Amino acid sequence: MPAIAPSPDIGEPLDPLPREFADLMRPEIPGLIKEIGVEVQRAYPVYAHLFNGPHSDAIRQGVEQALAAFVERVAAPGTQSALRDELLRKFGRVEAYEGRDLDTLQGAYRLGARIALRRAKSIGRTYNLSPTLILAFADALFAYVEELEALSREGYVMVQSRAVSDVATLRRQLLHLVVAGPPLPRATINELCQEASWQLPAECTLVALRTPVAELVQAGLDRDVLADLGLPHPHLLIPGPLTPERLTMLESALAGTPAVVGLTVPPVQAAHSIRWARRVLQLIDDGVVAHAPLVHCADHLTTLWLLSDPALTAHLAARELAPLDSLSGTRRERLIETLRVHVSTRAPAEQVGEMLGVHAQTVRYRLRNLDNHFGARLLDPDHRFALEAALRSLHLHGARRPD
Repeated sequence: MPAIAPSPDIGEPLDPLPREFADLMRPEIPGLIKEIGVEVQRAYPVYAHLFNGPHSDAIRQGVEQALAAFVERVAAPGTQSALRDELLRKFGRVEAYEGRDLDTLQGAYRLGARIALRRAKSIGRTYNLSPTLILAFADALFAYVEELEALSREGYVMVQSRAVSDVATLRRQLLHLVVAGPPLPRATINELCQEASWQLPAECTLVALRTPVAELVQAGLDRDVLADLGLPHPHLLIPGPLTPERLTMLESALAGTPAVVGLTVPPVQAAHSIRWARRVLQLIDDGVVAHAPLVHCADHLTTLWLLSDPALTAHLAARELAPLDSLSGTRRERLIETLRVHVSTRAPAEQVGEMLGVHAQTVRYRLRNLDNHFGARLLDPDHRFALEAALRSLHLHGARRPD
């Protein structure tokens, strides 16, 4: 009977292998998946981020389907697998999106075949199978690899035939849908993910950039980073948390372009993350947050909270500082500043005096005045918390640059 043809549409039997051989091969599949994964990453380090990243489940499923489909075709000649075919085409699409030629993927397939053949030889020794049968297995296996390569070539050519601008457009559409805010249009996002060979991560990190954005920023980003740099408010989406490796990539890609890293959140909260990051950019402009090439939202959460509703915090401050309303402007301001440092630091008079640049005795005099005005309110936990929040908010508002 003829050996398997390279065309993925034919699915010819793998004769002269006996169908019972499938029963010996099937239990080996889980171990083979692990071994192939380890050996491929060792021989082709470029695949390490795929095996350990958001696409790891899809890669494992693709390897499993490729092995299982081979075994099932031995057991039932003519068996075909639409799922295997699509996963193998996806492997080819990923290679095209990541800018590699097919030689690396084909090398990985052939390495997997050699590992499978090594396992078959071990089975042969265990069950005293004839060398002729193992040779037939090798012929069928490498013919099968040609079939896998043909499927991946289909996916690779499909991407290459599509204009690069089309892929960039798909990824920008994905970015806009994710940051638009809940509810996420899951069906549309899943369809775009499939088209763009991008997987929606469990978490993502948003980054707000200040215009103008250097032309080289896009080229320095990892391939799975979504970006729209042509907007009035450009931004990025990095899948997963900002690991040290991702941070190094980001700092190198930005090349000095000022940016704010938002919080790492589930995609459904991406709109909040980018909103907070843009707010910190504004606070940098206002002089509230210190300028740096790369600022992290996580370092300024209290500031974001206290300045999130200026009108409300103004009412809170007016209520909590009402005992000082009868005082003149300068005297009131001095007492408020002394109270802010005292409440926020819990420091002794000497240390408060150093912070304010006044004598400790002056601080003690002011604190006695404050006790006279506030009385038990300074000892009440709720009032003390509200007072500290109000004082911190007033201090932050006072740090703004004048218009």
